[in-house]
This record gives sequence, C-alpha cells and structure tokens, in this order.
Amino acid sequence: MNQFDTMISETLTREEQALMEELRHEPGYFAQAFGMLQGQNSWVNWVVLVVQAAMFLIAVWMGIAFFNAEDTVTQLRWGLPAVTLAILAAVLKMSLMPVMQSNRILREMRRLELLLVQQRQD
Repeated sequence: MNQFDTMISETLTREEQALMEELRHEPGYFAQAFGMLQGQNSWVNWVVLVVQAAMFLIAVWMGIAFFNAEDTVTQLRWGLPAVTLAILAAVLKMSLMPVMQSNRILREMRRLELLLVQQRQD
C-alpha cells in the first residue's frame, strides 16, 4: 500500500464513523416528513402535498357554506362535496406514510451495511 491508499483508508473510516453517528439516532417525525420533500421523486410528494392542502381548504370553505345554508337541499349541495373532499384529503395524506416508512427502512439498511463493513474490517 502506498501513501495514497493509506490516506484513502483513513478518510473512509472517518467518513464511516461520521455516518454512523448520523444514523445512530432516528430523526423525529417532522424531520422525516420534510425528508420526503427532497430527493429524486420529491416532485411527486410536492404535488400530492399541494393537492391535499387545496382539497382540505376547499372542504373547509364548503363546510362553512354548509353551516350557513338555510334549506336542506343547499346544505346537501355544500355538505356532501365538503365531506368527500375532506375524506380524499385524508387519503392523500395517508398515501405519503409508506414513503416515510420506506425511507426509514433504507436508513436502517445503510446502518446495517456500515456495521457489516466495520465488522469485515475488524
């Protein structure tokens, strides 16, 4: 091994130790939620998040109109779409949960890979 190989091996072990420290503690809920909005497929999550927020706001607006309506037919015209949009907004919100779970699993797999590499080096 020459001097460059020694420097590379020292650098790799420092990087691995830094990565292990980073992966040792699981990030909180909000850190995981905002972590979905970064990366290669983040645009899909952004679109889902924006559509979900719009549906929720429209559902709130329709819900207010529902409570201000005086006759039954008008209440039904405002209430049914409001409930439908609220349910769809909740479904879209829940569709992002598997993304968070897969990110968790990938983080743990990286941690295990680092542990295996360290075991192999020792």
